[in-house]
Amino acid sequence: MTIAFPGGPTRWPLPDEDVRAALLACYASGDWGRYDGANTTALTASLQNTFQREHVQLCSSGTIAVELALRGLRVGAGDEVILAAYDFPGNFRAIEAVGARPVLVDIAKDRWTIDVQQLAAAISPATKAVIVSHLHGDLADIEAICQLAKERNLQVLEDACQVPGAMISGRPIGSFGDASVLSFGGSKLLTAGRGGAVLTSQADVAQRIRVFSSRGNEAFPLSELQAAVLLPQMAKLAEYTRIRAESAIQLRYALRDLAELSPVAQTSDLMAYYKFAWRYLPAGGDAQLDCRHPTRDGLICQLQAQGIDVGAGFRGFNKRSTNRCRIASDLTNAQSAAETTLLLHHPILLQPDAIETLADAVRKVIAGQR
Repeated sequence: MTIAFPGGPTRWPLPDEDVRAALLACYASGDWGRYDGANTTALTASLQNTFQREHVQLCSSGTIAVELALRGLRVGAGDEVILAAYDFPGNFRAIEAVGARPVLVDIAKDRWTIDVQQLAAAISPATKAVIVSHLHGDLADIEAICQLAKERNLQVLEDACQVPGAMISGRPIGSFGDASVLSFGGSKLLTAGRGGAVLTSQADVAQRIRVFSSRGNEAFPLSELQAAVLLPQMAKLAEYTRIRAESAIQLRYALRDLAELSPVAQTSDLMAYYKFAWRYLPAGGDAQLDCRHPTRDGLICQLQAQGIDVGAGFRGFNKRSTNRCRIASDLTNAQSAAETTLLLHHPILLQPDAIETLADAVRKVIAGQR
């Protein structure tokens, strides 16, 4: 029998009368059948304002947004692009798509984001850019990375797909890099089923993206219908981010005594949670040596059986051939993350009254694993 959460099912996207009204208005205006209209124009302006960027290119996915950003930054054949060995697989493929070579460095210990010191050591004369992903609620040390990049003449591509709404030093995540990307995929905090955006304040970067994307019309479009449903979500982003962040603090505190779960750390003034992450170590305290380890996977299955929306993390790039990439450091932390990460999907965090019930269920399942 699954537990009954006080707020009801943790479905996503949430029922939203404002989204419904936006869809009906788009139908009534006829914009649903147009290439461009009032909704894409308004969404572009909203993203410019929210993320403090002068230029926004809407596109068909966060994955293509990474490729477009790399092309806008003039990354191509013969160049190297550094990224963390624990990251979204599409980022590795986007580097290859522009003809560049991925360079893998480790993530910081007990975190899910790139290690700044190892990043610095990995830079070579061929290094053109670094992809900095904010993952699982863990915000990368983006200020230090941007300062290093300025000193070493590197471009920074900031992947903010998982964390729209987060802030560091009063600035929105997504406003730091030379270019940044967003995703509007079906499970994301801002969702249109599909879609993405590239953001920059550099006119030349934006122009190169526009030129590459133009094939007689827009080759990687975001539709008017997608823009229509995103606009009311943009208006609620700050409030939803605050609720999720407060719920995450409550959950972290409620499970503070579980030695088996090491949660994502509080690293900024406002964190955003597409996923809330833990490192899971069995009762003995030993890290798992294989992603197929029955303890972690068994825990996931038992939590899912209780109606808790959890899953494993990324598999990482530890096993990528050196024919495809340069491995610039030991990847121990990335391997550990791939083998021990446990992710809670974000909808439950919008139900503050459900957090204690969730914590009790997690505690009981963990106790049964001991």
